[in-house]
Amino acid sequence: MVKHVILWQLKDELDAEAKKQVKAEIKAGLEGLAGKIPGLLEIHVFTEGLASSNADLMLDSSFEDEASLKGYAVHPAHVAVADGVVRPNAKTRVCLDYEA
Repeated sequence: MVKHVILWQLKDELDAEAKKQVKAEIKAGLEGLAGKIPGLLEIHVFTEGLASSNADLMLDSSFEDEASLKGYAVHPAHVAVADGVVRPNAKTRVCLDYEA
């Protein structure tokens, strides 16, 4: 199994209400990919970090193998979410992929 974990900070120009809306859209979009992409085992987006956090949201996903992760990266359904709501609103992205 391969884990794919991403932490994002949203753009500074987004006010609290806009960030709340963007987080909800990202969560719905990414979690909505469950069952639609071959090899994607689990996908969860966490949007409510503690005050000690320095990221706005986190993706925690699991794939059958590295080939499945590579397929996810270019799958049209994933690209639509990434290009439609994630990339336009993200200031920073940190990713860790590893075998579990």
